[in-house]
Amino acid sequence: MAQEPLKILIALQYYVPHRTGLTLHVQYIAEALAARGHQVTVLTARYDPALPRDEQVINGVRVVRLWAPIKVSRGMIMPAYPEAALKLVREHDVVSIHTPMAETPVFAAYTKLFKRGLVITHHGDLVLPDGLLNRIIEGVTFAFYKTAGRAAHHILAYSQDYANHSYYIEPFREKTHAVHPPIKMPRPNPSRAEELRDEWLHGVNGTARLIGYSGRFVEEKRPDVLIRALKTVHEQYPGSRIVFAGEYDIKYESFWERSRDLVEANREHLVFLGLLTDAQAMADFYAAVDVLALPSDTECFALVQVEAMRSGTPVVATDIPGARVVVKKTGMGEIVPPRDPGAMGAAINRVLADRSAYVKPLAEIDAAFNFETTVDRYEEFLRSAAEAARG
Repeated sequence: MAQEPLKILIALQYYVPHRTGLTLHVQYIAEALAARGHQVTVLTARYDPALPRDEQVINGVRVVRLWAPIKVSRGMIMPAYPEAALKLVREHDVVSIHTPMAETPVFAAYTKLFKRGLVITHHGDLVLPDGLLNRIIEGVTFAFYKTAGRAAHHILAYSQDYANHSYYIEPFREKTHAVHPPIKMPRPNPSRAEELRDEWLHGVNGTARLIGYSGRFVEEKRPDVLIRALKTVHEQYPGSRIVFAGEYDIKYESFWERSRDLVEANREHLVFLGLLTDAQAMADFYAAVDVLALPSDTECFALVQVEAMRSGTPVVATDIPGARVVVKKTGMGEIVPPRDPGAMGAAINRVLADRSAYVKPLAEIDAAFNFETTVDRYEEFLRSAAEAARG
């Protein structure tokens, strides 16, 4: 007997067209669940005045955006949130919230009051730059999260490795489950990838290689470590360049400005593409570079690793909880200590010296990180939460 479709409310601060690993994660899950016949609503911020004021339906998903006049660090305050959330929680069977976010206590209260399921997907412990205000934001956000954690029926982590080391998840290990994030990436266009290689390597010698970096230029991602690793890379591959795909002048922290001298000192070896919003452009970027580097201090998984591997590009990642999972599971790369430019550069050189030995068949990558399996697991936990709340 077929099960009844669920009415699912998803809450997060940024949604399409904003593009980060978190927003892509939510978009892929929301649209896949809608395609399976579930009624899916996303409650989010109207972070850009150019976005529509009215509700939209995007690929089968109803999107409700709220006015967000006040920004605090990465987050936003939406005055209409409590009222809008109250109405929407009553209309749905289960709520899926994506932490860290400031509104978690609202959903803890409303789902208890109206006997609705609550599932938390934890996208990583909040880590902000130095400063008293940031320490206060971190403390308040964690306190709010614990309120929701006590009310939640299930908490989903990107991997068991990250769950075992997360201070957010530590109080709620018994209700936490590891579910790999959804990965979707088109096949790269080989001719376009070659065009990009020619463009990015223009004017350098034949030994130069391309090192990719996909993500924001922020302190926790440590792009500075990768830039410093060039010294070691250039010992074997003179003229090699780093190609950055992602935002680099981030408004909520000053790391770009503080790294300006380092950037300028290495300018001839750095290529900044800015944010790439087209999936095909990202696939071609991954295929054009020889190796992808992930020098982060903190990372709960990093979808970019799997995206690169699906495009045939090996990865060098730091040996930190969550980030090391993909390379360990696939063998398609190297793992190095964090904050060690020499080790990062040496690992990049090892991959470049015998690149074909690291590349795995696409079928192996898809088997390890299967999109439909991830959606099945989400569907399972959302239904379980809804039934537990009703029961």
